[in-house]
Amino acid sequence: MVTTKIHLGWRNSPKIWGIIAISALILVYGFWNGIIDMFGRWSSKEEYGYAYFLPFITAYLIWQRRDHLINTHFNPSWLGVCIILLAAFLFFMGEIATTFTLIQYALVLVVIGLVYALLGWHAFKLVAGPLLLLFFIVPLPPFIYNNLSGKLQLISSQLGVEVIRWFGISVFLEGNVIDLGSYKLQVVEACNGLRYLFPLVSLAFLAAYLYRVEFWKRAVVFLSSIPITVLMNSFRIGVIGVLVDNWGQDQADGFLHYFEGWVVFMSCLVILLIEMALLAKIGAPNRKLKDVFGLEMPKPLPEGMTFRVRPVTSVHYAILVSVSIIAVSSFYVKNQQQIMPDRQNFGTFPSQIGSWQGDEDVIEEKYLKSLNLDDYIIGDYANSLGSLVNFYTAYYASQQAGSAAHSPRSCIPGGGWEIDEVKEIDLPGLHVNGKPLKVNRLVIMRGESKKLVYYWFQQRGRVIANEWLVKWYLFLDGLTKHRTDGALVRLTTNISDAEEWGDGDTRLAEFAGEVVPLLEDYIPN
Repeated sequence: MVTTKIHLGWRNSPKIWGIIAISALILVYGFWNGIIDMFGRWSSKEEYGYAYFLPFITAYLIWQRRDHLINTHFNPSWLGVCIILLAAFLFFMGEIATTFTLIQYALVLVVIGLVYALLGWHAFKLVAGPLLLLFFIVPLPPFIYNNLSGKLQLISSQLGVEVIRWFGISVFLEGNVIDLGSYKLQVVEACNGLRYLFPLVSLAFLAAYLYRVEFWKRAVVFLSSIPITVLMNSFRIGVIGVLVDNWGQDQADGFLHYFEGWVVFMSCLVILLIEMALLAKIGAPNRKLKDVFGLEMPKPLPEGMTFRVRPVTSVHYAILVSVSIIAVSSFYVKNQQQIMPDRQNFGTFPSQIGSWQGDEDVIEEKYLKSLNLDDYIIGDYANSLGSLVNFYTAYYASQQAGSAAHSPRSCIPGGGWEIDEVKEIDLPGLHVNGKPLKVNRLVIMRGESKKLVYYWFQQRGRVIANEWLVKWYLFLDGLTKHRTDGALVRLTTNISDAEEWGDGDTRLAEFAGEVVPLLEDYIPN
C-alpha cells in the first residue's frame, strides 16, 4: 500500500486581501502630503537618492521568505492594532504641528503595525528585519540634518588637513576653509560626507541582516559604517588638497571630483566586506564570509500542496477601523476652520525706528517658495554711528505641514556659516504680553567673517526660544484654539575685527528695545 504525504500550507482569503487593499488605499489618502514631501526630499538631495530602492528591497526580502510564511500559521495580533493607533496619534501630531518627519515616521510605523497585526509575533519575526529597513527612507528633520552637516564638515576639514600634512604640505585651517597658501579650498555642504553616510549606513543595516553570525558582530558591522564613512570622506578631502596644491584649482572640480567620490564610496563598501570577513573568523567555528553572508533563496513549494484558508478575525476589521481613523484625522486637519486674527501688514512697518533708519530689502522668489510665508519684512537698519542690524520677521497665518516658521539653526549652515555657540538669554527690561523676552543667541562664523544672531518665535501671545516647544504649542493651540498663526523674529549684526562679541550684544539689545513694542500690531496675541 502506497501512502502519499500531504503537504499543507496557508493562504489568505479574498476577504483578507480586500481588507489589505482597502487599508492601503486609505493610508495613501491619509499620508499623501507626507509621501509627496518625502519624494521631493529624495529627488532634491543626492544623499537620499538611495531611498527609492529601499521599499523594493524590503518587498523582495519579504518575498524571499515566502516559503516560510506559507508554512506558518498567522495569529492576528491586537498589539499590532495598538501600534497602528500609536502611529495614528503621531500622524495627527505631525499634521497639527507641521512636522513632515513625524508624519513619515508614522507611515513606517503604521506599515510595521499593520504587518504585525496580520501575522502575529511568531510570523512577524520572519520579516522584521526588512521592515525595519524602511526607517531609512525617512529624511532627517532639517534642524538635525543641517546641524549634522555642519559638524561633519568641520570634522572632515580637520581630518582632511591632517591627511594633507602627511604629504609634507604646509596648510592652515580656519573653520571650513583649507588654506594652502596659493589656493584656498572651502569644505562646503556637498563635502560633508552625508551622501556617502546615509546610503552606506542603510547598506550596512542590510548587510548585517544578511550576515548569519552572532548579534554583536552584526551590531559592529552596522555601527562601524559611520566612522568608516567619516574617515574615508576626510581622506578624500585631503587627497583633493594634495592634488590642488600640485596641479591647481581645477583638481577640485568637475569629473575628477565626482570620480573621487565614487572611489570613496566603493572603498567604504570594500572595507565593510573585509571587516565582515575578519569578524567571521573570530570565535569558533572559523568560517568564511561566503558561508555566513548572502541571500537564502526560497525553496520551491511541493507539488500538489494543499492550502488552508486563514480565517477573518476581529483583528482584521480593527485594522480597517484604525487606518480609517488616520484618514478621518487627515480630513479634519485639512478642512478645519482656523481663526485668522486681524493684524497690520508689514507693508506699513515704519522705516524709522527710534534712532535707527531702515533700508527695506526683498527675498528672491525662489526662496519665498520654499519659505511659504504669508507676510514678511527684511532690511538693514543703521543707527547714527553707522552700525547695522539686519531685521527679519516672517509671519504665517496658518502653520500646517509644509508651511511653518523655519528655524535659523536649520537655514544658517546651508549658507556656509558655522554655528559656533548657541544659548538662550533674557533681554532685560523687554516684555512681550507681560512676559520677559527670551531669545536664542547664536555666534556664527564663515572664514574670517563673524556675526551675532538673536532670534525667537512669537506665536499666539507666547515668546518661545525652543524649537520643540514651538511644535508642541502648535499642536495644543491647533486643537484648543483653532489657531496656528505665528512669526519668527531674527536680528543679525556683523562683528568687525575691532569689536568684541559684547559690542554686538549691546547693539542687538538696543535695537530689540525699539522694535519689540512695534511688533504687537503685526504679530497678534
